Order: sequence, then structure tokens, then C-alpha cells
Amino acid sequence: MSIGSKKFKICLRIYWWFFALSFSSFGVFGADDFVAGPLFSQFTLTLDSGHRSEAIGPFFYSQEKDSEKTWGISPLFSHDSDPAVESTEDDLLYPLLTYECFGAEYRWQFCQLLSFSGGEEQDNTLKRRFTLFPIYFQQRSPDASENYTALVPFYGHLKDRLFHDDIFFVMFPIYSETRKRDVVTDNYLYPFFHLRHGEGLHGWQFWPLAGNEHKDVTTRTNDFGETEIIGGHDKFFALWPVHFRQNNGIGTDNPETFRASLPLYALSRSPKRDSTSVLWPFFIWTDDRDKKYHEWDSPWPFIVVARGEGKTTTRVWPLFSRAHSDVLESDFYLWPLYKFNNLHTELLDRRRTRILFYLFANVTEKNIETGAQRHRVDLWPLFTYHRDFNGNNQLQILAPIEPVLPDNRGIERNWSPLWSLWRSESNPKSGAASQSLLWNFYRRDSAPASKKCSLFLGLFQYQSDSKMKKLRLFYIPVLKWHKQAGQTAK
Repeated sequence: MSIGSKKFKICLRIYWWFFALSFSSFGVFGADDFVAGPLFSQFTLTLDSGHRSEAIGPFFYSQEKDSEKTWGISPLFSHDSDPAVESTEDDLLYPLLTYECFGAEYRWQFCQLLSFSGGEEQDNTLKRRFTLFPIYFQQRSPDASENYTALVPFYGHLKDRLFHDDIFFVMFPIYSETRKRDVVTDNYLYPFFHLRHGEGLHGWQFWPLAGNEHKDVTTRTNDFGETEIIGGHDKFFALWPVHFRQNNGIGTDNPETFRASLPLYALSRSPKRDSTSVLWPFFIWTDDRDKKYHEWDSPWPFIVVARGEGKTTTRVWPLFSRAHSDVLESDFYLWPLYKFNNLHTELLDRRRTRILFYLFANVTEKNIETGAQRHRVDLWPLFTYHRDFNGNNQLQILAPIEPVLPDNRGIERNWSPLWSLWRSESNPKSGAASQSLLWNFYRRDSAPASKKCSLFLGLFQYQSDSKMKKLRLFYIPVLKWHKQAGQTAK
């Protein structure tokens, strides 16, 4: 072994001796904060009540915030639990495998392909589901009528899955039956031939050659006990998507007739709205009497001009567009170079400006009643900044995923610690603020009556409050002096 190697080991042992000594002198596992750079740090949270511990740079952390407890080994695993709301979340190489539990409901999934879920439904029945998408679907419940099993494409039955109330199939796509509310569709060699029936409804389709469907005018009772009219319709197509003939909303106050032989023409007529298209989609004219505007498209969606109380638009895509109504505004210039959207209601005003999709985004939300504002700025992949309605500020450098998936708890727990080279937080309500560089290689915490600073793996530490100041070098107390009466920390 070389002399240099021996000296290095001696220096390393001395450093660790001072580091171990600091645990007792600072009370690392007590109420006092302690920062030794990326090796180990424990500090009070700036934006919430609680504390956080970090070790081995960005790879391990543990945090307690009010009733919520979180710990993680980034990016391998994280665990979050909050007994106050009966919630638990576990992530393994997020989003590869995740587990979520809220009360009696739970779900874990692997790559969104393999999943287990269950819990108590609104009708107080317990259900457990297993899915190997898109091959196997299974549900089990104490109520045997809720059980189903499906092995695609051979045989199966599903309930409340894949946007339908019921699905039954045998050797799909040879035969399948689907139900959505009262409408039942029998498919043979899906999607080519089907028969459909329901309340006052019957129809057939031999796609793409021809199809026909008729529905009578029916009624239903709404949640207020009032009788509502459900409009009927007659629909026919031939050589889809060329020829269409439809009568919609029969029996209502806005019956519509639609005729089309694409791309030659398409006509829509109703008491509230007329639309005419010639050589679709090159020339389209719309008169919307209900929303009070006229629109000309030539060709849609590249050139659009709309005028009226309900909508005003001037668009020449991709050069520019300006569109607004009573509550919405949407503008762009040299799309997607610059894009602006605004939603304004009696309760909320939301503005979003984007440059080149996610390269830059600036979003503000204002509560009209209280005047409180929320603000978020993203510059991919350099930083993300946001201020909540309480005025709390957070700045993170770098941010390669956060601008694309904002406010994603899984990303914040598992991946953000890895590239958060700089973190800055401030709480205007309590007056607390903190800054961290290179996983606490430099860290500063301040409050109205105190401040703490740590640098070079904790080899330099300074602390002051309303009563005294402390200075430690190499974890050894060097200076400690009491302040004069009436003097406050700066």
C-alpha cells in the first residue's frame, strides 16, 4: 500500500470521526436541524409544518408533513402514506409499477398492462378486478351476478369496462354483443356487420357498404322528477364515408336534417344552426343563430373567419390565429412558436402562454372572488417555478420532465430529487425561506428571527437566532456569543 493511500485513509477516518461527533453535538435525530451536505441532512420544511431528512445525495429521503409521511430511494422506490385521509401510494421504478390505496379502494399496476384493483362501489358491494390487458379480464364479488371472466379473443363477459356497460364475445371478432344504457349491438365479424336495438330503436350496418338506424321519440324522468323528451333519429349511410342522410333531434325544439355526398357537398339545417360545405373541407359556411355568429372556412381548418356575438375568429394556419368568445380566447403566431389561451368566468381567470409546446410555458390562475393567484413558469429543461394560491414559492433547476408532466406526484417523489441541482422555497405567511445547491452541499434556511447556513459538506456551519450566534468549522464549535438585549438576527 502506498504512503498516499495510507494518508487518504487516515484523513477519511478523521472526517468520519468529526461527522459522527456532530450527531451528538447537533442532535441530528432530535429537534435541531443538521446539514452535512449530500452525505446527510435534516431540516425543517419551509412551506409546511414538518421536517425532511436526505442522505447520499439525491438517492434517499424521508419526510413528515402534517399527517403525511413519505420516504424514497430515488429512483427505485417511494412510499407515501397519510392516515388522515386513509391513503397509501407505493412506486417501484415509477411509472413501471405503482400501488394506490384510498380507504377501502386499491389498485396496483405494472406498465398499465397487468393490474389488480378492488374496493367498495357506490352500491356498497365489494369488487376485485384482475387485468392482463388486452388478453384477460376478471372481476369477483360476493354478489355472483357481478362476476365476469374474459379471455380475448376466445370467450368472455365484461361489465363497466372499455366504455360499455356490458360486453360479451365468442371468438372475437366473429361475434360480440355490447350494451350501453338501453342500446344493445350484436356484431358479426366486427366492425363489418351489426344489428342494433333498444328502447324505440332498431338498426343494421354492413360496413362500409350501407347502414340504417331508426329511433322513436321517447321520454324519461330526470333526477328532479320531471319528464324529458329524448329525440328520435333516422340515419342512413352508403359507401361510408361518402353518402349520408340523417334526421336528428326528431320531436325536440331543434330537429336537424343532414345530407352529404363527400367530398361534393354536406348540408346541415336546423332552427338554431345551418351549415353548408361545398367540396368539403375547402368551402364551409355556418350560420349559428343559437350562439350568434357566422363562420366561413376556406379550407377548414387552415383559413377560418367567424364574426358575431358568440365567436370572433381570424385564422390563417400556421401563420396566425385570433379567436375569442365571451369566456374563451385562443391565439397563435407561427404555430407552434407562440400560443396563448385564456379562460375567463365569474369565478376563475386562467391564462396560459406557450412557446414551442413545452419549451416555455407561463400559466396564471386567479380566483375572481378572493383575488388569490397561482402562477407557474416552465423553461424546459432548465427550470420550473410555481407559486400557489397561498403565495408559497418554489424554484427547481433542472427540470427535464416536470414541464411536460406538471404537478405529477410520482415524478416529484421518484425522479425530481435526481436532477434538482438548485432548490429554492419561500413562505410569505411564516416568513421562512430556504435555498439548496447540489443536494445541500450549500444550504441556507432563514426565518424572521433566525437563520442557518451550511457549506462544504457541513464543514462550515453558521447559525443565529434572537439570543445567540454559533459558528462551527469541521463540526467543531469555534465561536458562540450571546447577542445584546434588543438586538435581532439579520
